[in-house]
Amino acid sequence: MIRVVVADDHALVRAGFSVLLDAEPGVEVVGVATNGREAIELARAHRPEVVLMDIRMPQVDGIEATRRIAADPALDGVRVLILTTFELDEYIVDALRAGASGFLIKDAPPEELIRAVRVIDAGEALLAPSITRRLLDLRARTLPPVSTARRDAALAGITARELEVLKLVARGLSNLEIAQALDVAPSSVKTHVGHLLAKLGFNDRVHLVVFAYEHELVRPGSVDAGEEDRPDAAGRDRPRPSIR
Repeated sequence: MIRVVVADDHALVRAGFSVLLDAEPGVEVVGVATNGREAIELARAHRPEVVLMDIRMPQVDGIEATRRIAADPALDGVRVLILTTFELDEYIVDALRAGASGFLIKDAPPEELIRAVRVIDAGEALLAPSITRRLLDLRARTLPPVSTARRDAALAGITARELEVLKLVARGLSNLEIAQALDVAPSSVKTHVGHLLAKLGFNDRVHLVVFAYEHELVRPGSVDAGEEDRPDAAGRDRPRPSIR
């Protein structure tokens, strides 16, 4: 059973998400919060697998609530999925740096929300294609260039194969897709991802994605979280994004 806490300051939104999730087999809403402070309290009381977190809430906003949940060792297994109507760059980066495991726009279809909860619960990264595009745009437009020395220092201890896996994770590929791309077993990919998380000090894959963008392992022009790597409707391969 995936236990979920819903945090949003709008009653209709809370009710809608709760009804939708409770109707899904294997998912249970164990609490609803009207602000970030209540979300933190419910996370500590119920230890849910997933917290759906709005950003703009009174008392404590969603980003600060996410930061406190991510920093609490007792809540190590609690993952936060940010849900918002806003796609502004500062929200994206701040939420992910605070420790969110994913970011989804509220107007996503219901089935996408259900999928997002299951993906986050499984420890996978969840970034909507529009969010991925904005991260790349942000890297290109506003962040200072990364020196070779800084990149080398950040990647110290990362093996060549782990670097290959990291770049493919940043393109949004699943373990199975990475295994097919590298012609290795999915279990090997899972091991490499685990080593990357441990070496870089991250809790889940979404932060590997952000790390890759910030250190220019993925270049602008590769958008939509790996959609280019999947065949189109006619079975033809899409063009691959530009990667260092």
